[in-house]
Amino acid sequence: MRIAWGGIAFLLVCGFVTALTTAASAVDIARMEQVLQAAAVDNKFMGTVLVAQGDTILLDKGYGYANLEWNIPNTPQTRLRIASLAKQFTAAAILLLEERGKLKLDDPVKAYIPDAPAAWDKITLFSLLTQTSGIPDFTDAPDFGVTMKLHKTPEELTATVLDKPLDFPPGEKFSYSNTNYVLLGRAIEKVSGTSFAKFMQDNIFTPLGMKDSGYDSMAVIPRHASGYAKRDGVIVNASYIDQSVQYGAGGLYSTTHDLLTWEKALLGGKLISPASLKKMMTPFRDARGPGAPYKAGYGMGVYVGTTMDGRKEISHTGSGPGTISMMAAYPDDKLFVILLSNIQTTPFGDIVSKLTDIAFGRPVILPSERKQVAVDSKILARYTGRYQLRPGFVIEIAREGDVLVVHAASNPAFTLLPENDTNFFAKDPDLQVEFKVTQGHVTSLVWRVNGDIMDAPQIP
Repeated sequence: MRIAWGGIAFLLVCGFVTALTTAASAVDIARMEQVLQAAAVDNKFMGTVLVAQGDTILLDKGYGYANLEWNIPNTPQTRLRIASLAKQFTAAAILLLEERGKLKLDDPVKAYIPDAPAAWDKITLFSLLTQTSGIPDFTDAPDFGVTMKLHKTPEELTATVLDKPLDFPPGEKFSYSNTNYVLLGRAIEKVSGTSFAKFMQDNIFTPLGMKDSGYDSMAVIPRHASGYAKRDGVIVNASYIDQSVQYGAGGLYSTTHDLLTWEKALLGGKLISPASLKKMMTPFRDARGPGAPYKAGYGMGVYVGTTMDGRKEISHTGSGPGTISMMAAYPDDKLFVILLSNIQTTPFGDIVSKLTDIAFGRPVILPSERKQVAVDSKILARYTGRYQLRPGFVIEIAREGDVLVVHAASNPAFTLLPENDTNFFAKDPDLQVEFKVTQGHVTSLVWRVNGDIMDAPQIP
């Protein structure tokens, strides 16, 4: 489907902005709006955003369209798929069942998955919850592009990895795998005697008053957003995915308001006990992932860590065909930032990071506001070389004329423009690089993109 925008106003603003307390009025709401409008240019972002501090809603709006074919705008009442944000719901459900004496976290997975191979003997429910099982991710299979379009039972999903070797011994390290949460969904059904969808509805959504949340399906769901992607710069309908494939790993839909209700209930002890919450929020292994805090580990269905200035952060993201989502909570500050999107081009981490910075009074610079300056060629030359962003991923920075160019594996090269002698930027992607120099020698760089911050040492 080809969209010709012409003079059509691409940004629809729905909802309301309130600032009801002295603390809230100090937050630059107008600057938050500038961040979101910049992100929404050419429909790079469509969806809904909610920012709350305590009981005060700072920002609560819809952007772009829930359905482009009929020009139906996104509003705070739009229901969107939340993808992997669902993992924290699955984790909480397991903890609820443990509180009720139905299972134990150190139970072997084979107690609930009868077709589990011998290689899984040492894998427990705890291993699944903390993403330390070593079980391969079924979504990494070469034929997943075909599989995702078909209706699959949970048994059929896990059957695709039963004969595959573990990636590592259970508990040894963190490795994100959707298979873990599909298996947890199966465990929930086995011990509860009901479907995963019904258990979520009866034990979480209904008790918490989350009236706009549920298990996604082929059924007609009122106010449900359609999903979109971009291909060669043109907006198209997202690839179809049967929600049975998402299951306990990502098969839910919700709204920003319901997710705020969820966050407050979970962290406020209204759903699971303090002891269970502590288990859920205690990182078992250091972990990195999209939208994770600067220093982070994986608890149960969430990343838990700290920001660069030491604030506690609990976050997770979700992504799939036509779906992008992110929630970040700062419990000590009672700040919640929730983003749901129905287009895959959304720079989710960058948006949430900027909104959070504004809420905390930190300066935010938009890509259009950054200015290139002239830098001596000798300074540029000393920054060339190889830097390791993370294990197994090395970038090379080369000098081309009066700019630096980044080469990152098979990704397209892009230019870094100097902002001063040590700080450089790119506009697309919105990226900042700060080179660290000690006694005249470059030692590392700090890489900031889409809300992620990585320290990268220079390597030979």
